[in-house]
Amino acid sequence: MTDITASNALVSNSLPVPSALGSLDAYIGAVHRIPVLSVEDEQALARRFLAEEDLNAARELVHSHLRFVVHVARGYNGYGLPLGDLIQEGNIGLMKAVKRFDPDQGVRLVSFAVHWIRAEMHEFILKNWRIVKVATTKAQRKLFFNLRRSKKRLGWMNAEEVRVVARDLNVSEREVLEMESRLSGRDIGFDAPDSDDDDRAPPSPVAYLRTDDEEPSQIYERESQEDHQIALLHEGLAQLDERSRDIVARRWLGNENKVTLQELADEYGVSAERIRQIEANALKKMRVLFAA
Repeated sequence: MTDITASNALVSNSLPVPSALGSLDAYIGAVHRIPVLSVEDEQALARRFLAEEDLNAARELVHSHLRFVVHVARGYNGYGLPLGDLIQEGNIGLMKAVKRFDPDQGVRLVSFAVHWIRAEMHEFILKNWRIVKVATTKAQRKLFFNLRRSKKRLGWMNAEEVRVVARDLNVSEREVLEMESRLSGRDIGFDAPDSDDDDRAPPSPVAYLRTDDEEPSQIYERESQEDHQIALLHEGLAQLDERSRDIVARRWLGNENKVTLQELADEYGVSAERIRQIEANALKKMRVLFAA
Protein backbone atom coordinates (compact mmCIF):
# COMPACT_ATOMS: atom_id res chain seq x y z
CA MET A 1 0.00 0.00 0.00
CA THR A 2 1.49 3.38 -1.01
CA ASP A 3 1.89 6.33 1.36
CA ILE A 4 -0.88 8.24 -0.39
CA THR A 5 -3.25 5.30 -0.33
CA ALA A 6 -2.54 4.60 3.31
CA SER A 7 -2.99 8.25 4.27
CA ASN A 8 -6.28 8.55 2.40
CA ALA A 9 -7.55 5.35 3.96
CA LEU A 10 -6.69 6.47 7.48
CA VAL A 11 -8.36 9.87 7.10
CA SER A 12 -12.05 9.07 7.44
CA ASN A 13 -15.11 10.73 8.85
CA SER A 14 -14.29 9.25 12.22
CA LEU A 15 -11.01 11.22 12.41
CA PRO A 16 -11.62 14.54 14.18
CA VAL A 17 -10.71 17.54 12.05
CA PRO A 18 -11.08 21.25 12.92
CA SER A 19 -13.43 21.99 10.01
CA ALA A 20 -15.80 19.23 11.08
CA LEU A 21 -15.86 20.38 14.71
CA GLY A 22 -16.21 24.06 13.95
CA SER A 23 -13.10 25.41 15.67
CA LEU A 24 -9.55 24.52 16.55
CA ASP A 25 -10.35 24.61 20.28
CA ALA A 26 -13.12 22.07 19.75
CA TYR A 27 -10.74 19.83 17.81
CA ILE A 28 -8.07 20.00 20.52
CA GLY A 29 -10.67 19.25 23.17
CA ALA A 30 -11.92 16.27 21.16
CA VAL A 31 -8.51 14.69 20.65
CA HIS A 32 -7.65 15.04 24.32
CA ARG A 33 -10.75 13.03 25.19
CA ILE A 34 -9.50 10.07 23.14
CA PRO A 35 -8.06 7.49 25.57
CA VAL A 36 -4.33 6.80 25.56
CA LEU A 37 -3.53 3.21 24.61
CA SER A 38 -1.75 0.88 26.95
CA VAL A 39 1.44 -0.84 25.79
CA GLU A 40 -0.45 -4.10 25.28
CA ASP A 41 -3.25 -2.51 23.25
CA GLU A 42 -0.78 -0.56 21.13
CA GLN A 43 1.21 -3.70 20.38
CA ALA A 44 -1.90 -5.67 19.48
CA LEU A 45 -3.24 -2.99 17.15
CA ALA A 46 0.15 -2.52 15.47
CA ARG A 47 0.45 -6.27 14.83
CA ARG A 48 -3.06 -6.42 13.38
CA PHE A 49 -2.25 -3.64 10.95
CA LEU A 50 1.15 -5.10 10.09
CA ALA A 51 -0.15 -8.62 9.49
CA GLU A 52 -3.63 -7.99 8.11
CA GLU A 53 -3.52 -4.36 6.93
CA ASP A 54 -6.47 -3.75 9.23
CA LEU A 55 -7.29 -0.08 8.68
CA ASN A 56 -9.48 0.06 11.75
CA ALA A 57 -6.47 -0.89 13.87
CA ALA A 58 -4.32 1.75 12.15
CA ARG A 59 -7.04 4.35 12.60
CA GLU A 60 -7.21 3.64 16.33
CA LEU A 61 -3.44 4.02 16.59
CA VAL A 62 -3.63 7.37 14.83
CA HIS A 63 -6.52 8.63 16.94
CA SER A 64 -4.82 7.79 20.21
CA HIS A 65 -1.77 9.89 19.28
CA LEU A 66 -3.48 13.00 17.89
CA ARG A 67 -3.00 14.79 21.19
CA PHE A 68 0.75 14.31 20.83
CA VAL A 69 0.67 15.99 17.40
CA VAL A 70 -1.05 18.99 19.00
CA HIS A 71 1.67 19.09 21.66
CA VAL A 72 4.45 19.08 19.03
CA ALA A 73 2.69 21.68 16.86
CA ARG A 74 2.46 24.12 19.78
CA GLY A 75 6.23 24.12 19.93
CA TYR A 76 6.31 25.82 16.51
CA ASN A 77 3.97 28.69 17.35
CA GLY A 78 6.83 31.17 17.06
CA TYR A 79 6.97 30.87 13.29
CA GLY A 80 3.73 32.77 12.82
CA LEU A 81 1.92 29.99 10.96
CA PRO A 82 -1.60 28.80 11.82
CA LEU A 83 -1.60 26.12 14.51
CA GLY A 84 -4.35 24.24 12.69
CA ASP A 85 -2.19 23.93 9.58
CA LEU A 86 0.76 22.67 11.60
CA ILE A 87 -1.48 20.07 13.26
CA GLN A 88 -2.78 18.84 9.92
CA GLU A 89 0.77 18.47 8.58
CA GLY A 90 1.78 16.66 11.76
CA ASN A 91 -1.17 14.29 11.38
CA ILE A 92 0.16 13.32 7.95
CA GLY A 93 3.51 12.54 9.54
CA LEU A 94 1.76 10.48 12.23
CA MET A 95 -0.05 8.39 9.61
CA LYS A 96 3.23 7.77 7.79
CA ALA A 97 4.77 6.66 11.09
CA VAL A 98 1.91 4.25 11.81
CA LYS A 99 2.38 2.68 8.39
CA ARG A 100 6.09 2.08 9.09
CA PHE A 101 5.88 1.20 12.78
CA ASP A 102 7.29 -2.21 13.77
CA PRO A 103 5.98 -3.33 17.18
CA ASP A 104 8.87 -5.78 17.56
CA GLN A 105 11.50 -3.02 17.77
CA GLY A 106 10.82 -2.48 21.45
CA VAL A 107 9.84 1.22 21.30
CA ARG A 108 6.54 2.97 21.77
CA LEU A 109 4.79 4.44 18.75
CA VAL A 110 5.04 7.94 20.23
CA SER A 111 8.85 7.73 20.27
CA PHE A 112 8.95 6.40 16.72
CA ALA A 113 6.41 8.87 15.32
CA VAL A 114 8.00 12.10 16.58
CA HIS A 115 10.52 12.09 13.73
CA TRP A 116 7.84 11.79 11.06
CA ILE A 117 5.59 14.37 12.71
CA ARG A 118 8.38 16.94 12.99
CA ALA A 119 9.58 16.24 9.44
CA GLU A 120 6.18 17.13 7.96
CA MET A 121 5.92 20.25 10.09
CA HIS A 122 9.44 21.32 9.17
CA GLU A 123 8.70 20.94 5.48
CA PHE A 124 5.51 22.98 5.84
CA ILE A 125 7.29 25.75 7.77
CA LEU A 126 10.12 26.01 5.24
CA LYS A 127 7.63 26.25 2.36
CA ASN A 128 5.32 28.79 3.98
CA TRP A 129 7.31 30.85 6.48
CA ARG A 130 8.59 33.19 3.81
CA ILE A 131 7.90 33.80 0.13
CA VAL A 132 11.63 33.43 -0.48
CA LYS A 133 13.08 30.20 0.91
CA VAL A 134 15.48 30.78 3.78
CA ALA A 135 16.89 27.25 3.85
CA THR A 136 17.54 24.98 0.89
CA THR A 137 20.38 22.65 1.89
CA LYS A 138 20.25 20.07 4.66
CA ALA A 139 22.74 22.06 6.74
CA GLN A 140 20.72 25.26 6.33
CA ARG A 141 17.51 23.49 7.33
CA LYS A 142 19.16 22.21 10.52
CA LEU A 143 20.54 25.66 11.28
CA PHE A 144 17.17 27.30 10.60
CA PHE A 145 15.34 25.32 13.27
CA ASN A 146 18.14 25.19 15.81
CA LEU A 147 19.19 28.82 15.65
CA ARG A 148 15.88 30.10 16.99
CA ARG A 149 16.16 27.78 19.98
CA SER A 150 19.84 28.61 20.51
CA LYS A 151 19.44 32.37 20.73
CA LYS A 152 19.47 33.52 24.35
CA ARG A 153 17.78 36.85 23.82
CA LEU A 154 15.95 39.00 21.30
CA GLY A 155 17.98 41.11 18.89
CA TRP A 156 21.24 40.36 17.14
CA MET A 157 23.64 37.87 18.69
CA ASN A 158 27.03 39.05 19.93
CA ALA A 159 30.32 37.50 18.81
CA GLU A 160 30.46 35.05 21.71
CA GLU A 161 26.93 33.80 21.09
CA VAL A 162 27.76 33.30 17.42
CA ARG A 163 30.82 31.23 18.34
CA VAL A 164 28.83 29.08 20.77
CA VAL A 165 26.02 28.41 18.29
CA ALA A 166 28.49 27.62 15.49
CA ARG A 167 30.33 25.17 17.72
CA ASP A 168 27.18 23.49 19.02
CA LEU A 169 25.69 23.09 15.52
CA ASN A 170 29.01 22.26 13.85
CA VAL A 171 28.75 25.03 11.25
CA SER A 172 30.85 28.08 10.46
CA GLU A 173 30.29 31.43 12.15
CA ARG A 174 29.62 32.93 8.71
CA GLU A 175 26.72 30.50 8.19
CA VAL A 176 25.27 31.43 11.59
CA LEU A 177 25.40 35.14 10.79
CA GLU A 178 23.91 34.60 7.35
CA MET A 179 20.99 32.58 8.72
CA GLU A 180 20.40 35.12 11.50
CA SER A 181 20.18 37.81 8.84
CA ARG A 182 17.63 35.75 6.91
CA LEU A 183 15.56 35.13 10.02
CA SER A 184 15.59 38.81 10.93
CA GLY A 185 14.48 39.96 7.49
CA ARG A 186 10.98 40.15 6.11
CA ASP A 187 9.29 39.74 2.76
CA ILE A 188 8.31 42.85 0.83
CA GLY A 189 6.63 43.16 -2.53
CA PHE A 190 9.00 43.98 -5.38
CA ASP A 191 6.61 46.54 -6.84
CA ALA A 192 4.54 47.26 -3.74
CA PRO A 193 2.87 50.68 -4.02
CA ASP A 194 4.30 53.44 -1.85
CA SER A 195 2.17 54.40 1.13
CA ASP A 196 0.75 57.92 0.96
CA ASP A 197 0.03 57.81 4.69
CA ASP A 198 3.60 57.10 5.77
CA ASP A 199 6.24 59.52 4.50
CA ARG A 200 8.94 57.51 6.27
CA ALA A 201 8.03 54.22 4.59
CA PRO A 202 10.94 52.90 2.51
CA PRO A 203 10.44 52.76 -1.26
CA SER A 204 9.67 49.42 -2.88
CA PRO A 205 12.62 47.63 -4.55
CA VAL A 206 11.27 48.41 -8.02
CA ALA A 207 12.23 52.05 -7.35
CA TYR A 208 15.95 51.35 -6.96
CA LEU A 209 16.61 47.85 -8.35
CA ARG A 210 16.64 48.87 -11.99
CA THR A 211 18.30 47.27 -14.99
CA ASP A 212 19.33 48.64 -18.35
CA ASP A 213 18.59 45.32 -20.03
CA GLU A 214 15.72 45.02 -22.45
CA GLU A 215 12.33 44.05 -21.11
CA PRO A 216 11.14 40.53 -21.99
CA SER A 217 8.64 41.95 -24.48
CA GLN A 218 11.37 43.93 -26.23
CA ILE A 219 13.66 40.89 -26.38
CA TYR A 220 10.86 38.78 -27.83
CA GLU A 221 10.01 41.44 -30.40
CA ARG A 222 13.65 41.84 -31.45
CA GLU A 223 14.29 38.10 -31.70
CA SER A 224 11.07 37.59 -33.64
CA GLN A 225 12.10 40.33 -36.08
CA GLU A 226 15.53 38.74 -36.50
CA ASP A 227 13.99 35.33 -37.15
CA HIS A 228 11.64 36.88 -39.71
CA GLN A 229 14.50 38.61 -41.52
CA ILE A 230 16.57 35.40 -41.61
CA ALA A 231 13.59 33.56 -43.08
CA LEU A 232 13.21 36.26 -45.74
CA LEU A 233 16.91 36.03 -46.53
CA HIS A 234 16.69 32.29 -47.13
CA GLU A 235 13.58 32.79 -49.23
CA GLY A 236 15.29 35.46 -51.31
CA LEU A 237 18.40 33.36 -51.88
CA ALA A 238 16.23 30.43 -52.97
CA GLN A 239 14.69 32.56 -55.73
CA LEU A 240 18.07 33.39 -57.31
CA ASP A 241 19.85 31.33 -59.90
CA GLU A 242 22.87 29.38 -58.74
CA ARG A 243 25.48 31.89 -59.96
CA SER A 244 23.70 34.90 -58.49
CA ARG A 245 23.19 33.08 -55.18
CA ASP A 246 26.89 32.17 -55.03
CA ILE A 247 27.99 35.74 -55.78
CA VAL A 248 25.72 37.26 -53.09
CA ALA A 249 26.68 34.65 -50.51
CA ARG A 250 30.41 35.04 -51.03
CA ARG A 251 30.26 38.81 -51.27
CA TRP A 252 27.95 39.50 -48.30
CA LEU A 253 27.35 36.42 -46.22
CA GLY A 254 30.79 34.90 -45.86
CA ASN A 255 32.43 34.66 -42.43
CA GLU A 256 35.87 35.45 -43.89
CA ASN A 257 37.09 38.45 -45.89
CA LYS A 258 34.68 39.52 -48.61
CA VAL A 259 35.57 38.17 -52.06
CA THR A 260 36.42 40.88 -54.60
CA LEU A 261 34.59 41.43 -57.86
CA GLN A 262 37.76 40.64 -59.81
CA GLU A 263 38.26 37.30 -58.02
CA LEU A 264 34.73 36.25 -58.93
CA ALA A 265 35.20 37.57 -62.50
CA ASP A 266 38.30 35.45 -62.93
CA GLU A 267 36.47 32.38 -61.56
CA TYR A 268 33.42 32.78 -63.82
CA GLY A 269 35.39 34.01 -66.86
CA VAL A 270 33.57 37.33 -67.19
CA SER A 271 34.44 40.94 -66.50
CA ALA A 272 34.32 42.48 -63.03
CA GLU A 273 31.62 44.86 -64.32
CA ARG A 274 29.45 41.87 -65.25
CA ILE A 275 29.83 40.43 -61.76
CA ARG A 276 28.82 43.84 -60.33
CA GLN A 277 25.68 43.87 -62.51
CA ILE A 278 24.69 40.32 -61.45
CA GLU A 279 25.22 41.25 -57.81
CA ALA A 280 23.16 44.44 -58.14
CA ASN A 281 20.26 42.66 -59.85
CA ALA A 282 20.26 39.88 -57.22
CA LEU A 283 20.23 42.35 -54.33
CA LYS A 284 17.41 44.31 -56.00
CA LYS A 285 15.26 41.16 -56.21
CA MET A 286 15.90 40.37 -52.55
CA ARG A 287 15.09 43.92 -51.40
CA VAL A 288 11.60 43.50 -52.79
CA LEU A 289 10.97 40.71 -50.25
CA PHE A 290 12.29 42.76 -47.32
CA ALA A 291 10.20 45.77 -48.32
CA ALA A 292 6.98 43.77 -48.57
